[in-house]
Amino acid sequence: MTALTTIVFDIGNVLVRWDPHAAFLHALPDRAAVDAFLARIDFFSLNLRADGGETFADLAREIPDADDRALFLTYLEGHAASIREPIEGSWALMDRLRARGFAIHAITNWSAQTWPIGLATHPRLAKAFGVTVVSGQEGIIKPDPRIFAALCQRAGVAPAECLFIDDGPRNVAGAQAAGMQAHHFNTPQALEADLTERGLL
Repeated sequence: MTALTTIVFDIGNVLVRWDPHAAFLHALPDRAAVDAFLARIDFFSLNLRADGGETFADLAREIPDADDRALFLTYLEGHAASIREPIEGSWALMDRLRARGFAIHAITNWSAQTWPIGLATHPRLAKAFGVTVVSGQEGIIKPDPRIFAALCQRAGVAPAECLFIDDGPRNVAGAQAAGMQAHHFNTPQALEADLTERGLL
């Protein structure tokens, strides 16, 4: 088996907790109301398309109700509130892996429009990775095999040398199909146990 040299992190819900409810609580009375709004506009499908490179303005045009459309467009200004909390246990593990000599990179499904907000909210993201592949800038979202290939090409690494860490089962499967080893992230504690079992920590 090829030795692992490279750890590739997802960001949302691995290094930074993402709670889209927080982006809309300024306008709605409680999380239940936000849940209803998100379901009504099929927010998660729209957001994934934004992660693929579409603009929020273009996506908003598909929302029939004018009030819902206007509220959806406030996501850009509310995005920082949705990503306030770093997952410090994961950051600590990344630092330990880096200290052990592993190259550290990232592949994230993140809109090109909101990615600068992510960097401003968490400045560590700008310096944490050798290569960062942002889906919204590429026009390709995980688990498309091309996004894993782009990371490998830019980092000068073979897929078999990479361990990919992501909270999404489909993305984990996509990385494995691309030739990487992968960990389905749930908690930093479970990740630490897996890294230790693999002999990486």
